[in-house]
Amino acid sequence: MRLPKGLIVSCQARADNPLHGPQFMGAMALAARDGGAVAIRANGPGDIAAVKSAGLPVIGIHKVFSDAYPVYITPNFSAAEAIVAAGAEIIALDCTIRARDGDAPEVLVRRIREELGAEVFADISTLDEGLAAADWGADYVATTLSGYTEATEPKPDTPDLMLVEQLVARLSVPVIGEGRYNTPDLVRQGFEAGAHAIVVGTMITNPREITRAFVRQGVAR
Repeated sequence: MRLPKGLIVSCQARADNPLHGPQFMGAMALAARDGGAVAIRANGPGDIAAVKSAGLPVIGIHKVFSDAYPVYITPNFSAAEAIVAAGAEIIALDCTIRARDGDAPEVLVRRIREELGAEVFADISTLDEGLAAADWGADYVATTLSGYTEATEPKPDTPDLMLVEQLVARLSVPVIGEGRYNTPDLVRQGFEAGAHAIVVGTMITNPREITRAFVRQGVAR
């Protein structure tokens, strides 16, 4: 198993974010490593190559957006190839049942493992999707998309701890908690629910959104 137990930090910044770009994400990865992170999740070949300098396992994704389809997290084999070439040892992809402009997830899981020699990190939203991803050969199953699909809307404010517990009870592969783990206490609850690791992104690596939260919740008006 490549991923140790612990906290995974998602180092991502969209194009409109002042911290967008490999230089900043590389620095974020170094800071996360020094803070005790056990792995980094990053998007796109440029950022993935940059975060490798932290010396931690990299969970790579390649976001390919489409106006016609909701699936954008590593939706096809060429996207996976590009991030393996950039240095990602683990490839995360959308393993929900939603329509996509790309390869079926069961095909992607097999090809990534057999042809690219990488591990697969399945982003799912429901118990059935998690069970299916494990059957296809995914090395890790993550609750990343719970609350972000039609089957799991409306999105709650807190992590889907019940889904973590359900997956842990049914699967032999490591279960990863991801999505709305915004406080250390919620991370602790995720581990208590049985998660092998927890992914935290915005509340560690997005100062703009952290600032907005402080302003929204803490500034007298």
